Amino acid sequence: MKVDISLSPRVNSVKPSKTVAITDQATALAQAGVPVIRLAAGEPDFDTPAVIAEAGIKAIREGYTRYTPNAGTMELRTAICHKLKEENGISYTPDQVLVSNGAKQSILQAVLAVCSPGDEVLIPAPFWVSYPEMARLADATPVILPTSLSANFLLDPKLLESKLSEKSRLLIICSPSNPTGSVYPRQLLEEIAKIVAKHPRLLVLSDEIYEHIIYAPATHASFASLPGMWDRTLTVNGFSKAFAMTGWRLGYLAGPKHFVAACNKIQSQSTSGASSISQKAAVAALGLGYAGGEAVATMAKAFRERRDFLVQSFRAMEGVKISEPQGAFYLFLDFSFYYGSTVDNFGAITGSESLCRYILDKAQVALVPGDAFGDDSCIRISYAESLTTLQAAVERIKGALLSLKPDAVPA
Repeated sequence: MKVDISLSPRVNSVKPSKTVAITDQATALAQAGVPVIRLAAGEPDFDTPAVIAEAGIKAIREGYTRYTPNAGTMELRTAICHKLKEENGISYTPDQVLVSNGAKQSILQAVLAVCSPGDEVLIPAPFWVSYPEMARLADATPVILPTSLSANFLLDPKLLESKLSEKSRLLIICSPSNPTGSVYPRQLLEEIAKIVAKHPRLLVLSDEIYEHIIYAPATHASFASLPGMWDRTLTVNGFSKAFAMTGWRLGYLAGPKHFVAACNKIQSQSTSGASSISQKAAVAALGLGYAGGEAVATMAKAFRERRDFLVQSFRAMEGVKISEPQGAFYLFLDFSFYYGSTVDNFGAITGSESLCRYILDKAQVALVPGDAFGDDSCIRISYAESLTTLQAAVERIKGALLSLKPDAVPA
């Protein structure tokens, strides 16, 4: 008898992460001796600040290695409440905070907790690759709201209003944005909030994981701090990006107790609480001072220098269109000028995926195609690598683009 190898329709509806796939491919090439420059993953190249690392080491040495409460330690949740009050102007109590194994888990649990089959999740594009797939895992329907490079990839409130219906359950906003680096000004968020307020079923998930990686004059505004939005906003943040703690796997959700308790219930039946050691380290991270203090400011300054170098470099390249990022550590560049080219011993470049494959093949630089983020005209470049590495990558990419035949490119 043959084994039934069919899978759940829910799983079959989900696409694998292209970011993870390309990162794994680049890692395999590097391990095989190919000198690949990896600019696909959103992972800071900095070490975790020493004070944070020492707190983790101390936790191990002192035997702080047992299960914590499912929602996270009271010490950490209290520290998160203090941070949200001081930095974001939002008031929560510890029972309105849930600590998870990364912000990614926090987002998935929030989507699962509030969405029913047939509900719609509104997602501005370009979007982080996981948002639509998380909606599908909840048997909800992702509704994509396109934005344009000319508008700095910011959501048009009129478009949002035109797409809302009785099925609309969740609007996801990511600011600063992955993959574009765009930052939503408070005034635009207030316009969006006025529209949200007209729809009683509509909740907002505000993904603020990049809030401290932001470049003046841009400033961060938390959606839950807007008038009338606290009751319907689920705020997600974490420690991976700003504190260079990707491997520590720690994020959190804050919101009305009713929703947070539902997410807590899901977590209790899946992973249970996050790492005790990571939670001790996170307390130390929040103790560094406002917005992470000097340690985070130093990293943000380096990211800004890298951004400035890349923007200047790509602006000098023929046909490349740029929206200058105001936060995070990504450039989302329009390379569609080069689509339609045919390359000897490679074939036709028909879109972002084939161009990324060509650049990996020709220049040994790993980038992520924009179609993974809902915009096939663009490619995402992570500048969470050293300036020296980025300089080498730019030269390689420039050489690869020069090899494309301009006369083969459509006008």
